[in-house]
Amino acid sequence: MFSSKSKSEIEIPASAAGTSLIGAGTIIKGDIISTGDIRIDGTLKGNISGSAKVLIGAEGAVEGDIEGQQADILGKITGKIIIKDLLNLRGRAIIKGDISSGKLQVEPTVSFNGKCHVGEDAVADVVEMSSDEAHALAQ
Repeated sequence: MFSSKSKSEIEIPASAAGTSLIGAGTIIKGDIISTGDIRIDGTLKGNISGSAKVLIGAEGAVEGDIEGQQADILGKITGKIIIKDLLNLRGRAIIKGDISSGKLQVEPTVSFNGKCHVGEDAVADVVEMSSDEAHALAQ
């Protein structure tokens, strides 16, 4: 009935332990790099690079590029979106920029202006190009 583990021994999934939050009314200028989930309800003027899930709330806004494993977007994005797995565009989301995603789900209330590439090949091409660009810049 009761676990024999003490509180210090309880395992917490990485995604639950590593969620970063930018709250409503907060403005951040700069890039975010994270291995955990990211939720933005405020404004980010910069890029997001994550290896987990990115969630942009209904009042959230990003002026920059987003890269991640999965994303759920309800707010406003001005920039390129590259998602390896599933990208959900929901509610009254406004997207101004190109999308590359493994899978895409869009509700009819979403506004989108840009190019869209869906499928594993689309994401692989973009990730490879980004890697090559980064390598060229490093030299």
